[in-house]
Amino acid sequence: MDILANQTVLIEIAAALVLAGAAIGFLAGLFGVGGGAISVPVFYEIFGVLGYPPEVAMPVAVGTSLAVIIPTSIVSARAHNAKGTLDMAILKTWAVPVLIGVMLGSFIARYAAPEVFQAVFVIIATVNAVKLLRKGKSWQLRDTLPGPLVMRLGGGGIGLVSAIMGIGGGAVSNLFLTLHGVPIHRAVSTSAGVGVLIAIPGTIGYILAGMGKDGLPPASLGFVSLAAFALTIPTSLLTTRFGVAMAHRMERRSLELAFGTFLALVALRFLYALFA
Repeated sequence: MDILANQTVLIEIAAALVLAGAAIGFLAGLFGVGGGAISVPVFYEIFGVLGYPPEVAMPVAVGTSLAVIIPTSIVSARAHNAKGTLDMAILKTWAVPVLIGVMLGSFIARYAAPEVFQAVFVIIATVNAVKLLRKGKSWQLRDTLPGPLVMRLGGGGIGLVSAIMGIGGGAVSNLFLTLHGVPIHRAVSTSAGVGVLIAIPGTIGYILAGMGKDGLPPASLGFVSLAAFALTIPTSLLTTRFGVAMAHRMERRSLELAFGTFLALVALRFLYALFA
């Protein structure tokens, strides 16, 4: 009976990962995010069900999320670029600072308590959600992007926070860009490209940070679960283009409201985790 029960649990977990993959891909295309806001809590819950403590479940959830973001962000960025709304000049400015921020965030991940990851998630998601849901110019700092120094500092901060959160940077870079007058469709498209800059070095960083750690799930490479990655990727790649198509059909305000609501729900989920 125990064997049958265990098999049922494993089948349910596999099905949850497949469905999560579909949601990750769709969100990557729709909002220019890597889908980490979905994959991190899903992976965290699944590893918790499997009996792993938070100090293992949280960094593995974050590292695996970054690995999943690599292919989804590439597909999303290519699709947005084909629509002509991805700003390559911004990505070139951010390339090196984002890399430095990501590597620093990956180093912090080796020693940080799970509450650190959750608190960063709540703060960033809440600020971004409130900005998107409140209509008006009070949340716009200026009408143009800042100078090279501030842009590079912003890129480093985006890389750092995104690596700790296990996201592709879409929520953070979207906040930065829209605060500086970048239209929402261009911000979403460019944020998809930021996901590529963050996910690759971030995954490598989490692999290195988890090397030699005890109590990791089977088939893990550092803090990256290869099993969860393999189950999530197929459906995420199938649904990314659907998200991109919908994003470019939506009105500016409708896209802002949808993204803001999504981030608010994510913030509430991790706020619950902090105090439950």
